[in-house]
Amino acid sequence: MKIKFDKYQGTGNDFIIIDNRNIHFDKNNIELVQHLCDRKFGIGSDGFILIENHAKLDFDMIFFNPDGSQSFCGNGSRCAMAFAKELGLISDFAKFNSTDGYHEATINSNGLVKLKMHNVSNIEVGDSYHYMETGSPHYNCFEKNIDKIDVVARGREIRYNQRFKEIGTNVNFIEQLSGGIKVRTYERGVENETLSCGTGVTACALSTALVDETSSGKIKVNTKGGDLSVSFTQTDTGFEDVWLIGPTKFVFKGEIEV
Repeated sequence: MKIKFDKYQGTGNDFIIIDNRNIHFDKNNIELVQHLCDRKFGIGSDGFILIENHAKLDFDMIFFNPDGSQSFCGNGSRCAMAFAKELGLISDFAKFNSTDGYHEATINSNGLVKLKMHNVSNIEVGDSYHYMETGSPHYNCFEKNIDKIDVVARGREIRYNQRFKEIGTNVNFIEQLSGGIKVRTYERGVENETLSCGTGVTACALSTALVDETSSGKIKVNTKGGDLSVSFTQTDTGFEDVWLIGPTKFVFKGEIEV
């Protein structure tokens, strides 16, 4: 069987995307998803996306991590917007469904996508961390010099501890800079550091707003894969009107025989 695919990246977070509106790809074939995401024996990616028809919205986005698990993905959603525009499903605005439900987003002619995230509440504030859900669970730590951190070792230590070893968590390390923050992320499902993580960037921006007691605005976020920004409004119960903003880029398209 030959499978046609497109490859997109959003600040270094790369994704295989397939037009599955005719349901030719069996999304229950987790072994195939894992194979395609494998960087040695498959195409290689941080995630796998199927675009399917939706009865009421512009499209349905089905997302898989490289290990075959499913979650919401911020950067993947931004790339899905670019792919949907290329398919002619949308122009500059979309309403779509993903793993955590309804989202809307805009895209301009340069591939800059503004993705509306869900409201965030029930934030756990610990002595040295914040823990929150931004579509995926995130454990955030503030550090002085994150370039010197062994993100994989530290991330695995937290992700596989007694609390998180069953359900998993993403782990973010935040360094506050003048004019913004720098972030490095260990992603569950990838089980490694990625160049960028959209839900992680969002979580880190909101953690920074909590620490700095910022009621609203936009926070610039630097990742290894590039720059994003997060806008928000802080309320008595958490955050609302949260938007993840950043670039997307088409990488290549191809066909693989499996």
